[in-house]
Amino acid sequence: MKNLLIACLLMVTLTGCETVKLGALEQLGYEKRDVLVGRIEKARDAQLDAKEQFENALQEFQSVVKFDGGELEKTYNRLSDQYDASKEAAEDVSERIDSVEYVAEKLFDEWREELEQYSNADFKRKSQKQLYETRRQYSGLISAMRKAESSIQPVLTVFNDQVLFLKHNLNARAIASLKGELSTIESNVGNLIAEMNKSISEANEFISTMR
Repeated sequence: MKNLLIACLLMVTLTGCETVKLGALEQLGYEKRDVLVGRIEKARDAQLDAKEQFENALQEFQSVVKFDGGELEKTYNRLSDQYDASKEAAEDVSERIDSVEYVAEKLFDEWREELEQYSNADFKRKSQKQLYETRRQYSGLISAMRKAESSIQPVLTVFNDQVLFLKHNLNARAIASLKGELSTIESNVGNLIAEMNKSISEANEFISTMR
């Protein structure tokens, strides 16, 4: 119950911050449409950065399992640093996607309300059609973003296991035991990269349409 209350309070705080930020941008003359495009661009860039980071982390893991001599502690530290950087990149991706969703909901709510202000039936019909098409395309985009986001956790989970295992087993035998996990990690990262690429492509298409 306590954790649920904390989560709810955090959500209210974050929502309040988003409301203030969006209000400030509109005061400066930015329309919700422009803010949404900007946030999609940032979410796309965060995914590009995350994709590169996970590729680097995979390369580090591959080098660890091929370990054939040297300082084990340095090997562990490199892998641990890659895990921390990957976790940070994942958090940035999630935050960027959340910010996209917030502005999109506000934009579509406003758009729907403004339909009732038309006196020209033809204009209203055209705007309604445009709203429908934009929402349809946005649904595909946010679905792709969330799918890419969900493919991150399996990679982080396995990386975390490896880092924890090495932390308490700094010996060549422990390194050798990680080799059995290599194919799983390569498969998970491959899936992550594929989903990221789809999401990035959807983002580019949506941005092009909105402009």
